[in-house]
Amino acid sequence: MRFTTREIGRTDLVVPTLGFGGAPLGGLFDQVDDTEALATVAEALNAGLNYVDTAPFYGFGRSERRVGDMLRGHDYVLSTKVGRLMRPGALADPGALGWPDALPFHPEYDYTYDGILRSFEDSLQRLGLDRIDILYVHDIGAMTHGAANDGHFADLINGGYRALDELRRAGRVTAIGLGVNEAEVCSAALDHGDWDVFLLAGRYTLLEQDPLDGLLPQCSARGVSIVVGGPFNSGILVGGQTWNYSRAPEHILARVKRLAAVCDQFDVPLAAAALQFPLGHACVSSVIPGLRNRAELADTLRWAAHDIPDDLWATLVRDGLLHSAAPIPKSNPFHKRSQ
Repeated sequence: MRFTTREIGRTDLVVPTLGFGGAPLGGLFDQVDDTEALATVAEALNAGLNYVDTAPFYGFGRSERRVGDMLRGHDYVLSTKVGRLMRPGALADPGALGWPDALPFHPEYDYTYDGILRSFEDSLQRLGLDRIDILYVHDIGAMTHGAANDGHFADLINGGYRALDELRRAGRVTAIGLGVNEAEVCSAALDHGDWDVFLLAGRYTLLEQDPLDGLLPQCSARGVSIVVGGPFNSGILVGGQTWNYSRAPEHILARVKRLAAVCDQFDVPLAAAALQFPLGHACVSSVIPGLRNRAELADTLRWAAHDIPDDLWATLVRDGLLHSAAPIPKSNPFHKRSQ
């Protein structure tokens, strides 16, 4: 399968419409051994998923180390993140933050000018690479920081953004943005800088389309791209029970059941519809599910290849399960058809 590609913002950076989310390679909620992790990335690259996203926070450096080892010597597009520094010294219980197999470091938030530059240089060292293409500010926003976000956002706007812009102007990165789980902070950031792309996890999915009423029109007007992370809403759209990284409440379970029933009418896996739906929007450049092993990669490639009839999308809109203004894919958005 040859994947279509789309540009990132107004840059000359081009990514495949299906990418690789590297959080599971850090051991998110469970251990992943080195052999399986490296084999999964290798097979993904061979399949055309050469856009890979990672972050220092993922396994406190473990994901970056694994990703760098596999990308070295290959053609790739790589994004990683800033906003947390990894300080030496293991936490007593890293599993409480979702990383039971973390490396012996602990995260410290730092969105300042110096913190952003230090994080960038540290990532290059962990990756063992000389190039990072996209740099996202990780987990800025009230969802992560609550009332403390005002101070962190001020650090970003008053210093951290300048560091990002300097790296971009110097050609050390091609694109800058935020990597977050909430649309509101992206909208706020648009008033304080010239951004290229936002990695938005779990908020523009088959289950949720609130950004159609705010962030997405704003991005369209400014030429800012969206990369959709968490297209399965942390598992609920692929047969799991979690939503927003915890057990899904009853109203979410009920909505997913209705979505699945419509997909069943058309013999379409719910996961296939979830994977393809975000790419109906012109702002969305890539969808990057988190992939833990080769079995998950194989499932994802199968869902990406599944053709979905227009009537399925029309039925979801008619039944009130999709936002009435949601643009839908006109054909399989992943297929790069031979001439």
